[in-house]
Amino acid sequence: MLRDITLGQYYQTDSVIHRLDPRVKLVATLIFIISLFLVDNFIGYAVAALFLFMVIKLSKVPFKFMVRGMKAIVFLLLIAVVFNLFFTPGEVVFSVWKIKVTKEGIYLAAFMAIRLVFLIMGSSVMTLTTTPNQLTDGLEKLLSPLKKVKVPVHEISMMMSIALRFIPILLEETDKIMKAQIARGADFESGNLIKKAKSLVPLLVPLFISAFRRANDLATAMEARCYRGGDFRTKMKPLIYQKRDRLAYLVCWGYLLLCIVIGKILF
Repeated sequence: MLRDITLGQYYQTDSVIHRLDPRVKLVATLIFIISLFLVDNFIGYAVAALFLFMVIKLSKVPFKFMVRGMKAIVFLLLIAVVFNLFFTPGEVVFSVWKIKVTKEGIYLAAFMAIRLVFLIMGSSVMTLTTTPNQLTDGLEKLLSPLKKVKVPVHEISMMMSIALRFIPILLEETDKIMKAQIARGADFESGNLIKKAKSLVPLLVPLFISAFRRANDLATAMEARCYRGGDFRTKMKPLIYQKRDRLAYLVCWGYLLLCIVIGKILF
């Protein structure tokens, strides 16, 4: 299950999406997330699905790899669907005892599930096609106007990229700790939900210790290399917009405009 989480991982290959400027991918991801909240009909979600499929195809990331990453949010997806399905008032379709399923609840549950799946997959495409260093540079460039109001843009960008970079590392560490404890007789599978939660307590203690140790090692390594953030740092590979980046911007804003027309004007 832990290896199925793809958020924060980088899939190395040569594709048009990989070669795009990280600023374009950050803005495109934000536009895609916004578009999911602008549409509330099947036509709008069909357009979003087509756009997402096109991006995944151009990224050359295997679709099976993207679907595998959805296994980690199945529980969250079920909670969202159940709550919207059974607790949304409206026209009752059928009822069992005190549980009522409404027409509005079915639509809302379906839209919520689609929205959550698309949101995770869209965000995963960005991290799978962009290295942590590129994410840091792109985010810092996008937020650079905030430096005028004394916002520590470089530090914020660095923290976010480190957090993303540490996701697969901590997952790998968790997998190693679980296998070691299972070899010593620990049981993480049997029992009810409460018992399973209690069985994870011995797992969290060494995981937190390992996380703090890695953070301390990283801080020591950065200090040993005289790392200093700020305006005087230079880039080995400065970000420069190419023709493909401008074309990508045009496609993304055109897609957002189409979603606005479908979501707010046609329906």
